[in-house]
Amino acid sequence: MSKKTRALIKIMSTKVISNNSNSGNIPVQDDPPLKYKVISKCSTTKARVGVMTLRHGDVDTPVFMPVGTQGTLKGILPDQLYNLDCRIILANTYHLGARPGIEILNAIGGLHNFMGWNRNLLTDSGGFQMVSLLELAEIDEHGVNFKSPYDLTQCMLTPERSTEIQNSIGADIMMQLDDVVKTTLTGPRVEEATHRTVRWLDRCIEAHQRDDEQSIFPIVQGGLDEKLREKCAEELMKRKVRGFAVGGLSGGECKDDFCRTVNKCTDLLPDEKPRYLMGVGFSADLVVCVALGIDMFDCVFPTRTARFGVALVRDGQLKLNQPQFKKDLRPIDESCDCSTCKRYTRSYLNHVVRFESVAATLVTVHNVAYQLRLMRDIRESIIEDRFPEFVKTFMAQYFHEKNVPEWIIGALAKVNIQL
Repeated sequence: MSKKTRALIKIMSTKVISNNSNSGNIPVQDDPPLKYKVISKCSTTKARVGVMTLRHGDVDTPVFMPVGTQGTLKGILPDQLYNLDCRIILANTYHLGARPGIEILNAIGGLHNFMGWNRNLLTDSGGFQMVSLLELAEIDEHGVNFKSPYDLTQCMLTPERSTEIQNSIGADIMMQLDDVVKTTLTGPRVEEATHRTVRWLDRCIEAHQRDDEQSIFPIVQGGLDEKLREKCAEELMKRKVRGFAVGGLSGGECKDDFCRTVNKCTDLLPDEKPRYLMGVGFSADLVVCVALGIDMFDCVFPTRTARFGVALVRDGQLKLNQPQFKKDLRPIDESCDCSTCKRYTRSYLNHVVRFESVAATLVTVHNVAYQLRLMRDIRESIIEDRFPEFVKTFMAQYFHEKNVPEWIIGALAKVNIQL
């Protein structure tokens, strides 16, 4: 490790709150609840390393945020996340507003206390459910009228209600309620959703009661239309906010359009604030989108695929229920220092993965560790200004049995990496 890397990592060393503390109520400080500092930039691509200072500790970026929709990551405990040095996770406003509801969250002092997690939280606004639960939702200027998937009762999610729930949750970063449409949709509905997202942002900001503790991120919408993305970003940047999200992607569009839109959005958004690409978590996508200038990611993929007995490794995935692992006495990954790889073999995991619930926990621990280590390696390569070499090595290993997809080659070429 070079002197430059050691010096910058020292700068990035954090004052994360003690794991033994059970309080999620952090005293209000004079400083803003989110500060962001870029500390290193790649000399070839748009990749950068930064430190995002929040009320519940510092977060080094680029960062992957595991998803705990209901206030918990499936198959893994907060103590295990502490041991993996996970600094921030995501929870969902719509689902937590339905269960347990804001009355309980207010009574206990927010989700940090409720789930026993004293590091950072980011909450989705509930806007994604406009797509995922579309058959249960009706959308107009007022908000989204849902039939609850739990009991089919009617509930209205407005920008004001979404903000109220997120204030009760107490997330360090909260998302505006946006008007989300399927990525593959074109025409007047996309334009309507883009302009409505801006109007809804103003309503969220007006309703926000805890700006000294929580930060709202607006969401750049516009589908695959670059002019709509430009108009949306231009309007959002007029508002006083501390970071930005790119939404409406990873919804079935082709990868070329996906990368073109991400690249366009990072060109539009300011350098001095974090950029969050919502719903992206495949390994190759993370590497490409860091090169395109994204700082924050989230996805259910690493935890969901773990529950099917699939482990993530640098050269792809291991389906641990397959017969070739029955007598394999190696760990999932010999270079991984997670508790699963330290203690258990592929053979043991093959033995339990088909029948025992503990397998989901063991593989989830590894998959979250894999994602976090990938981001650490990315950050270190940017600090040492060898990120293009890291990208080439990663892609060669990840796609070792086949050619690197053309969409990756094209996307990286836009930022001066030739594969």
